[in-house]
This record gives sequence, C-alpha cells and structure tokens, in this order.
Amino acid sequence: MTQTATPQSGGGDVRLQGISKTYGSFTAVHPLDLTIPAASFFALLGASGCGKTTTLRMIAGLEDPTTGTVALGGQDVTALPPYKRHVNTVFQSYALFPHLDIFENVAFGLRRRGVKSVKKQVEEMLDLVQLGPMARRRPQQLSGGQQQRVAVARALINKPQVLLLDEPLGALDLKLRRQMQLELKRIQTEVGITFVHVTHDQEEAMTMADTVAVMNGGRVEQLGAPADLYENPATTFVANFLGTSNLIEAEVTGTGGEHLLLTAGGATLRLPTRRCGAAPAARTGGKVLAGVRPEKMALIHADRADAVPEGHNRLPGRIKDASFIGVSTQYVIDAHALGELAVYEQNIERDGRLVPGAEVVLHWNPAHTFGLDAAQSPLAGTDLDEEAA
Repeated sequence: MTQTATPQSGGGDVRLQGISKTYGSFTAVHPLDLTIPAASFFALLGASGCGKTTTLRMIAGLEDPTTGTVALGGQDVTALPPYKRHVNTVFQSYALFPHLDIFENVAFGLRRRGVKSVKKQVEEMLDLVQLGPMARRRPQQLSGGQQQRVAVARALINKPQVLLLDEPLGALDLKLRRQMQLELKRIQTEVGITFVHVTHDQEEAMTMADTVAVMNGGRVEQLGAPADLYENPATTFVANFLGTSNLIEAEVTGTGGEHLLLTAGGATLRLPTRRCGAAPAARTGGKVLAGVRPEKMALIHADRADAVPEGHNRLPGRIKDASFIGVSTQYVIDAHALGELAVYEQNIERDGRLVPGAEVVLHWNPAHTFGLDAAQSPLAGTDLDEEAA
C-alpha cells in the first residue's frame, strides 16, 4: 500500500519504496511505500512490535532492508553505510560523552570532520536549544530535558537532511516530556529540516507532528494529519489507539437526507454518510460500527430526558462508575444490550445526581459519529505489550 503525504520543495524528502524487513520467519515490516515530505515533522506511531523502530533504522542505515529502497533527497542510499547518509539520529539514551563539557559534546561532529573553527557554529546551536549559558557544564550537571537538547544540538550541527528521533522523550517525566514536545517542535520549525520521530506515545505524536503514520503489525494502518486521524479513524485499531472510542455495533435500516439510519439496542441513530467511508457494509441490512469519542457525548439524568436537543442521537443507560479527575469527570455507562460506554464531561456545571446507579440518557450530535467496518473487532490490535523484534 502506498502512503504519501503532500510533498514540499527541498532536499530532505524521505522515500521508501517496497521496503520490508524479515528476521527468519518473522516479518517485522511488510512491504511498504512511504513518502515523508522535506521540512516536515513526521511521526511513526504505534505500540511495541509494530515495526516503527525497524523502519527508522532502515532509514538510518542501521538495518538493511530485506526488499525495497531508501532514498534521501532524491538519492538512493539503500547500499550506503550510516556515516555516508545525510541523517543523524537522537536516541532515548542521548549517548553524550560524560568526560566532555556541553560545548565539546556539540562540537564533536565538527572536529571529527576536521573543522578548525567551531566556536561560532557551536554557540549558535547552543543558543538554538537555549543552553548557551551552560556551555561549560558536564552532562551529569544537566537535567534530563537539558541533556536531550544537547543531543539534538549535537545531531543538528552537522546539518543533516533528516533528523531521526527514536523515542527521544521516553526517559523524561510527564511534565518535562510535555515541555520538550513543544521545544522540539519549535526547533524543527526554526531549522526547517525533516524530522522523523518514532514514538508509542499518542499525545507526543499528536502534539508535534504535521503528519502521523499509525503502524500496527508491520503495516501502516492510516496516515494523515493528527486531527484527521482522531476525527476520522479508518480502523478500529486507530480509533482505539488514538485516545478512546465508543464503538456501537448497529444495523443499517435506511437513509435519511445526508445520514444513514441505524438501529442499535432498540434505539435509532444517525450516521453522516460522508463519515462512513471506512464501513464498506454501509448499506440497508448491513452492519457497521458507529463510533463516537467519549468527550463528544453528554449525560443527562433520565428525569430530564425531554431536555435532550432535538436531532441528537440518544441512548438510555445507567451510571456504573464515575471518576473525578479535575478538569472532567469520566463516567462508565452500562448501556444495557450495547455494553459499557465511556463519557467524559467537563466539570462546569455538575449535576449532583449523576452518581453510580443513576438512570441517564446519553446523547450527542450525529455529526460527531464515524462509521467503521463491523467485521473488525473493537479490541483488535490493542495489546500494547507485544514485544518488538
């Protein structure tokens, strides 16, 4: 399957054609075509074992493809060793030299290439990552986030066409990781080169990347802008991996204007026809999965059911659990024959009666519903503990 984001001008395009990687009888990456535009921030996202790191290592030259080619900036580099490719890699461990100060860590690549005067370039790069005043400190005197920025500066000073980032924020705590997400995006925007970022963290990919390729089982399940993937997932794996989705099995009973009419658990639901492209059985009598994100749904106590806005999809249920998490309350709703559904409501005006055991009505705008193939299991591909080769 060919996956292509919109190309831009520049010398940092990454083009993978038919690349695959097998280890004996195990296929880590199935034949894959992928174009990563120059000057973009691109993320390979997936759980352990999905093939994302293997794909990155083939771009870097650290793994030889079993089949296919790797091209950087229009040049076929498949047979070139890593040091002859115009790429640099930042790993989770950073791999800084503990006996050198920050200035010399960043200068290392230039000195190795025989550059005599490095002061101006190193100072500019340290200013870019906002570490100028710390130039003479050793790595062990810096925080994890600062060490990560040194690693990025050391990689960028050689002016690669492509910077590869392999889980670079994995060792940081949550607050620092979020700060560094914004910092990395700022750096990429300023230097204007291609960043290819491997991560298992959905928020990380969504925050930084212009384009995300969601991988599963050695294949790209879906590629697109973060908002597009979230709002219009093509598979149950993507719907469940990027956040949480309620997937309701329903039967198509007809059409009404711009909507398909569905029946689920005795209730009639509406699904926009423009949002059921991933549901090939979306015809009268066919089965589909009607998906809706928990934050798109609302709850109302059953005795106020007449207050549900006209035209909304609605389902009866009973609150099974409620968890207050500050900005919102997360509810688990027993929707009777439809099983359990999740609802996230902002804590603006809380109804004190919405407690476990209360009978409620779930409702949402039909425009927020997406359709998926009912032949897919809602739980398919959600094992995050699969080990990678």
